Amino acid sequence: MSISSEHKPLGKQVTSSLHMLSPIVELNVGGEMYTTTLSTLKKHPGSKLAEMFTGQSKLRTDSEGRFFIDRPGTYFKYILEYLRSNQVPTQCIQDVYKEALFYDIEPLIKQLEDSPQIFGELVARRQFLARVPNYSENIELMIRIARAEAVASRQSSVIVCVVRTEEDAARCQDALNSLDMDKKSVVKFGPWKAVPSISDLLDCIQMDVEAKGYKISFQPHVAEKGFRFKSHDFFYKFLFTWW
Repeated sequence: MSISSEHKPLGKQVTSSLHMLSPIVELNVGGEMYTTTLSTLKKHPGSKLAEMFTGQSKLRTDSEGRFFIDRPGTYFKYILEYLRSNQVPTQCIQDVYKEALFYDIEPLIKQLEDSPQIFGELVARRQFLARVPNYSENIELMIRIARAEAVASRQSSVIVCVVRTEEDAARCQDALNSLDMDKKSVVKFGPWKAVPSISDLLDCIQMDVEAKGYKISFQPHVAEKGFRFKSHDFFYKFLFTWW
């Protein structure tokens, strides 16, 4: 089937055959239009993108007959640049990496993973957070508490207890028992065995909550009662701003 200007019903599904496809291919990727060659799309035979055009996959077409791929079109241009000239993108690295994973373009995936942005995220930050017990679950718990407190309010706060060592965890529990607050509403992070500090973890918490679309800030939480040690060694207030 050669690609022409002949109009076809929106969303029609077609089974491509290698001998029927034109060497020039028009694509609609998430609303962005691209023109390339069949050989470019099939440059890496083991990739999901290549398999789409081997004659085995069922491909959808838009009303103009262009093959439709339901992915973010903005970043597909970087995928094409790599397929055409082996040019590794230097912009939108995180987003292009997601697309490279989707299309399963292994050489591009490996090169992006060597970039400072992806290397730092996968090897450094994510490996650290994997050593913090229940990190992802605690992020979700923080958000649930903040949303529950947001009724008729511009801001809501969540108290977080951060402890790096087992000894600090015990001291934190002593402090928590003395605080005038609902202990169930305090989210505890740690302890962990890794180099990053408490301030590093606090930055990670803020980064990952903001990545979910929330506007937050944090500061040490100073309890009104006196302790044998400073309460702000462990307790921090995360402030969610809703409007």
